[in-house]
Amino acid sequence: MAMAAVARPPSIALLTRQRLRPRWVFTPLASSSSFSSSSPSSSAPPRKLVLYSKPGCCLCDGLKEKLQAAFLVSAPDSLHDVDLQIRDITSNPEWERAYQYEIPVLAKVLSDGTEEILPRLSPRLGVELIQKKIAAALKE
Repeated sequence: MAMAAVARPPSIALLTRQRLRPRWVFTPLASSSSFSSSSPSSSAPPRKLVLYSKPGCCLCDGLKEKLQAAFLVSAPDSLHDVDLQIRDITSNPEWERAYQYEIPVLAKVLSDGTEEILPRLSPRLGVELIQKKIAAALKE
């Protein structure tokens, strides 16, 4: 006896998780001016981060996962409005020369468009501590 397969709608938990994901922009050759604000009506300029990584880098993948979770943490200094751009260093020889032995590298974009490299985040740090460290770095 063959049973007919019944299509199930995606779970509500999955839909909720997808809606809450931070907006990540992947533009391999984009300049830092390619960011867009996640809250265009706010008067404060958007906070911007750049993550330099490459495919197959387990440290990069681990940091991406922790950043995703940190952006969802509800705290007084939440990161909900932060735009994160992920740059593949293999797509740009200049980035590859600069960061090939350092990735993952996280940088904040300053108001003048320049980037300031943030101190390396240990892969052992918990999500809440990562959130606090990034929030503090963005305030400086």
